[in-house]
Amino acid sequence: MRLTRSYVTAPLAVGHTLVLPEDVAAHLLRVLRLQVGDACVLFNGDGHDYDARISMLGKREAQAEVLAARQINNESSLRITLLQGIARGEKMDLILQKATELGVAKILPVMSDRSEVKLDAQRADKRVAHWREVVIAACEQSGRARVPEVLPPQPLAQAAGLRSGCGFLMDPTAATSLTLLRDTPMAACTLAIGPEGGWSTRDREQLQAAGFAGLRLGPRILRTETAGLAAIAALQVLAGDLG
Repeated sequence: MRLTRSYVTAPLAVGHTLVLPEDVAAHLLRVLRLQVGDACVLFNGDGHDYDARISMLGKREAQAEVLAARQINNESSLRITLLQGIARGEKMDLILQKATELGVAKILPVMSDRSEVKLDAQRADKRVAHWREVVIAACEQSGRARVPEVLPPQPLAQAAGLRSGCGFLMDPTAATSLTLLRDTPMAACTLAIGPEGGWSTRDREQLQAAGFAGLRLGPRILRTETAGLAAIAALQVLAGDLG
């Protein structure tokens, strides 16, 4: 039987016993109904899975003993940063979840001219905390032992300067298509995906000034929740670990 993987922020080492975070303990003990002696798997983003067992149950806490460590080598050789125009509610959650499953290394939410979501500092902090929870849950499900970084929302002009590797701006009219990248060596890239309203002319100028080039992903206009995921999958086939 496949064991549920649970994320913890604590350091993990073989032979150590740790107090499980309240949310992890609640899921393992109340939902999965684990008892003392039952097995579980923990990870903290350091690239390993840690086999553990429940060693103590109390009224308000539970402890687990770490029994073994296993290095997990399922990160893509292509480091993809997703520069994503902030989408509304469940759309953004879907994008983050699936992008994590597809192997992105970093997610950079951006505010642009046509963004429909407006975030003040307090709302932004809460939204980032929620997004990180979505990404962690996707890592738990997909078997990733390294958690993609989720940066705080930034204005597009500032975020564009954080480009890592090749920069691609999705554009159905661009001269460059995915097939032209087949023989291009690539270790890292940044995909710029607009919000629901798309990129404005000024947005495009800012991205192009930061070194982003147009990339055609077919002749059709894709929704924000489709474009990035389709491009990530295609690039992983061409230069990552889906080929």
